[in-house]
Amino acid sequence: MGEIEDAIERADQEAFTREPPKGLKARINFLIGQLKTTKAVAAELGVSRRSVERYRTGERKHPPKPIADRIETAVRARWQPKVRGRRRKQAATSTGITVETRARFGYTAPVGTTDDGRMRRLTVHLPPAYARRLFDAQQQGATDQQMRDIVAEGLQEVYFKDGGRRATGLEVALTDIDYFDVSY
Repeated sequence: MGEIEDAIERADQEAFTREPPKGLKARINFLIGQLKTTKAVAAELGVSRRSVERYRTGERKHPPKPIADRIETAVRARWQPKVRGRRRKQAATSTGITVETRARFGYTAPVGTTDDGRMRRLTVHLPPAYARRLFDAQQQGATDQQMRDIVAEGLQEVYFKDGGRRATGLEVALTDIDYFDVSY
């Protein structure tokens, strides 16, 4: 996953109304409930079916760190899908999203102005249309570059062009991302 998709995933997890299961057995049982079989859970985690059964019964209580991290990621990815859906729908239809980033922005501008890219730290609220486009792109499996283009277009229109009141003809590209965060 790219920086933007990771940021959307983190924002989704901030919407949780309850914490996901903490214990290993509870997490494994939750995954089995979601994926229906130990074979499917084993495939998801990249372990043997027998390992999943050992974790489930408590015969094995401490998986290696990489496996524990995969279990954590798998549980969080499937936790409270309806809550996530409601928050995304609200952001895409009425509230929009807030983007906080430190990145290098490149410019294509009219003659007589600078086109040197430079690092900027921005916190900008984007309208619901951009949230909807971003979520749709993520659902359709868009590349990180395609998602960057959507964010760059939103920042261009809202921040740099101020809704069409200045900088006509300016084209903005989001290049090097130092950090990127989204909230909605």
